[in-house]
Amino acid sequence: MEPIQITNCHVHTFTQAHVPRDFPYKWTRLFQRVPILIKGIAWIVRLLGQEDIAEKLDRLYRFQQEAQHDEQAAVLDNVKKHYPSNTRYVVLPMDMAGIGYGLVEEDLRTQHDKLHEMAQAADPNGSVIPFATVNPLSEGSAQEGLRAIKDLQFQGLKIYPRMGFAPDHPVLMETVYPEINRRKMPVMTHCSRGGVQGREVSDYIADRYTEPKAYRPVMRAFPDIRICLAHFGGQKDWHAYANGEAPRGDENWQVQIRDMIGSGDWPQLWTDISYTLFHFDDYIPFLRLFLLDETEAGDRLRSRVLFGSDFYMTRQEKLSEKAVCFRLRNALGEEVFRQIAQDNPEVWLRGTGNAGANSATG
Repeated sequence: MEPIQITNCHVHTFTQAHVPRDFPYKWTRLFQRVPILIKGIAWIVRLLGQEDIAEKLDRLYRFQQEAQHDEQAAVLDNVKKHYPSNTRYVVLPMDMAGIGYGLVEEDLRTQHDKLHEMAQAADPNGSVIPFATVNPLSEGSAQEGLRAIKDLQFQGLKIYPRMGFAPDHPVLMETVYPEINRRKMPVMTHCSRGGVQGREVSDYIADRYTEPKAYRPVMRAFPDIRICLAHFGGQKDWHAYANGEAPRGDENWQVQIRDMIGSGDWPQLWTDISYTLFHFDDYIPFLRLFLLDETEAGDRLRSRVLFGSDFYMTRQEKLSEKAVCFRLRNALGEEVFRQIAQDNPEVWLRGTGNAGANSATG
């Protein structure tokens, strides 16, 4: 078997210092200050025979343990335990200061600076690929994101429209994307009905900001930006698809992503399988069939799917990073796994090589 260099295209290392004090609820501050309380409550409900609830609390405890680290490097060390030593990690920061849940302890500039330090100190060199983040609802965020790209040489952009802004927000279209397009850089964006949502943002509005087709104006205006819609539409839409149900709203996002990529009309569109595939047994049969499809649309999709995990969000799930990675490699076969974990990420990150790039211009 030839050596492989895996690139995990979706990893988080932000800590509790970057999360608003009242997120997601004011009462959760107690758990943030004394995480061991979660273990105590889990013990009590387990005694009462509520094993499912106890298991969820155990997962919440593991998640809180990651968030409680003082430094981002400590979080990175935990994910590195699950992968070969030559693995690369695309690290995605978060700017949650403007979403209505109170102050954050450490501002975005400091978060970016510490991520830069972590990337510079990474062993092996180049194994940490830092992305800048921008939240146009947060004052000064766009300028800070551009500083990280220009001065710190960050290698891509992360946005999270579900917080309460459209992907074609004027600040992004007029200030941020032009620089990203000029540099021909990749963009990672949240594309799931779950996740972090602005306090005053309704589910309907959040979905309209997050749905795949919301990115069409951006792709039309900036053809040199390579946009990855994270989570392949998200667990809710995968569940709906697997069970023959209609998702919330009029369209299934997983199907919408496959149709958009498969059409060849949007050659700069990508997706990743982060978090969604941690419900492995439910969804891997479908992913395998999608990626082994030998039609022209199947070829396009296979060339635009990226491996990513969403650590440490996945600490809430049963399977470990290593377990999912090994299962995925076994289920897809070496050739397809190598494409999504090694070849496709290189094209997405650098715009170089050839992973079966679409020929249409969109």
